[in-house]
Amino acid sequence: MNEALYMKELNALWDKAWPLNIPRLPEYPKGKKPLNEYLTQWAQEQPDKLALCFYGNDITYQELDELSTRFANLLISLGVKPNDRVAVYMPNCPQLHIAFYGILKCGAVYAPVSPLAKEMELQFQLNDCDTNIILCFDQLLPIVLPVKEALDIEHVIITSISELLPTSPTIPLVELFQYPKIENNECIDFYPSIHAASSEAIVHQPKLDDMAALNYTGGTTGLPKGCIHTHGDMLYTCASYVPVSLGIDSDMISLNFLPEFWIAGENAGLLFPMFSGTTMVLLARWDVESFVSAVQYYRVTQCGLLVDSVDQLLEYPEINDFDLSSLTTTGCISFIKKLTVDYRERWRELTGCTLHEFSFGMTETNTCDTFTTGLQTDNFDLSFSPTFVGLPVPGTEFKVCDFESGELIPLGSEGELCIKTPSLFKGYWGDDHDEIIENSWFHTGDIGLITESGFIRYLGRRKEMLKVNGMSVFPTELEAMLGQHPNILGSAVLGKADEKQGQKVIAFVLLKPNNNETEQSLKDWCKDKMATYKVPEIKFVAELPMTATGKVKKQDLEKLL
Repeated sequence: MNEALYMKELNALWDKAWPLNIPRLPEYPKGKKPLNEYLTQWAQEQPDKLALCFYGNDITYQELDELSTRFANLLISLGVKPNDRVAVYMPNCPQLHIAFYGILKCGAVYAPVSPLAKEMELQFQLNDCDTNIILCFDQLLPIVLPVKEALDIEHVIITSISELLPTSPTIPLVELFQYPKIENNECIDFYPSIHAASSEAIVHQPKLDDMAALNYTGGTTGLPKGCIHTHGDMLYTCASYVPVSLGIDSDMISLNFLPEFWIAGENAGLLFPMFSGTTMVLLARWDVESFVSAVQYYRVTQCGLLVDSVDQLLEYPEINDFDLSSLTTTGCISFIKKLTVDYRERWRELTGCTLHEFSFGMTETNTCDTFTTGLQTDNFDLSFSPTFVGLPVPGTEFKVCDFESGELIPLGSEGELCIKTPSLFKGYWGDDHDEIIENSWFHTGDIGLITESGFIRYLGRRKEMLKVNGMSVFPTELEAMLGQHPNILGSAVLGKADEKQGQKVIAFVLLKPNNNETEQSLKDWCKDKMATYKVPEIKFVAELPMTATGKVKKQDLEKLL
């Protein structure tokens, strides 16, 4: 099949399916330049506008610009040079935002680490990215100090969320504010050090092609790998996704609780608000009461949620005591629970706005590669099973190929999703990536298809696809169906080798409290909903092992098969 003709046909289909009033090209409100320069320009144009609101502790654009410049100068005084990696081991907090933009300003590389990482995981990542400096939450020092010793890391900068305890909190505080600050004379104290640092503008000016971040993959199928992303990758992700899915509106009030060490949280909390010049209401972590209080107090207009969060909100007994009518744009991510018509209708009744799936994406592509905005009429986007991920964002293209031969597959057929995007990573840190990038196309390892109308569907990881009596079974599809059962809190579907069938389908199920479901009653329910060969054996679990970003660690469940 001729690729040029294939892509010409696809682009014509995408043009035909494109929703009205959705931009067809990336948009750059402040031009094509690194986002740290966006910060400086916004600080000049709207110095007193709030950039960040954190439980009553507020930072203006001018303050964020100055504090991040001071942090950049602190790093320079400690010997950090362009392209040096600076590890950040922090929960969501203003210090992370200050550090992020300070790292970018001096040309260094932001290397985030999950604050849930334990000693071995931290040591692996710091050793892998070859850093000599780390900014960490003070409560994590017991984990950091042995790693510092083992790797001979020179500088540890510490900071505490308790330092930001507001005199008049605007929303309920999470427990992180209660931890007393830990002092350590061997470490550099964040706030005193940056206040003592120079506020002079940095001489070095990073370019769009310069390395900006080393984002590690989730490690759900092996050791994490560091994905090299540039300033240009970050900017394009904003310019292609924000206009089509969120809208560029500097009056928007956004809220983020997604962990910002994770690339989706990085986009939502660190990049998108700066690109648009909006105010970000930041939560240290997900908490139902803090969320509804923040939406009501700050009149939040835009936020992203997990479908699991939506479920908790809809079941929250006091939900009708809060005014959530300010919300105009709410996207969601389907991990454990999947978006359904029922969730959408109940959310619309509660808030007045429509839930839509955010996008398909990977750490390797900076994670915002498709959009579904404008495709919700008559629940069109939810009429596909499993996951419908819509259309490619402006400037990005998809194709589907045979896993073995690499040959193009006709529309409507299942194969490997391949993507070409300006935000494609520049390789795995310290590794050869030629086998997965060919002529600018990234071979994702994911099973998907493009419908005859041009819409993209994600079917799951190839490694997870099951074969039962020769029939393909996609765990994501079964997990979505199980998620519609009113008594199921979450599920994970795996395969077990079977001499007769090839593989047997096993569903590990986490039930909601206080119900009378049995493994047999759920299996009977599945028989009514699924083809016979898909019906799983049910195993109840007390919990599902999770990554810090909300994905199930299926490798931990394999021992229970």
